[in-house]
Amino acid sequence: MDIFDFRDRLIQNYSSYVNSFIHIQDERIRAKVEHSFESGLLWPDPLLQLNPFFAPGGKVDELVAKGALHSACSNIFRIKKQASDPRGKELRLHKHQAEAVAIANQGHHYVLTTGTGSGKSLAYRNS
Repeated sequence: MDIFDFRDRLIQNYSSYVNSFIHIQDERIRAKVEHSFESGLLWPDPLLQLNPFFAPGGKVDELVAKGALHSACSNIFRIKKQASDPRGKELRLHKHQAEAVAIANQGHHYVLTTGTGSGKSLAYRNS
């Protein structure tokens, strides 16, 4: 499968669908809308990324010891739990996750934007 050909066909189909219910009488407005569509307003250029290696941050147990995370996090956020080792191994956060914890603990708001699979869900804080 040629993913770029697939993208072009997908955009063509979606464009046809969108244009099927847009009927603008005013010529100036119609020209502006058509120009916006043709320039890619609804379908930007494809984004290609490499899956980066995320810089390591602090371990959950270390952050609990510092008071940066609730003590229950040491028991919840573990990896490789097995019947023979129900506690498992401690989890090391990525740097962006540990930084988000530090910013949240300072009472600041933050926006965390990283790629899919980067662990953004572990960077939320319930205050």
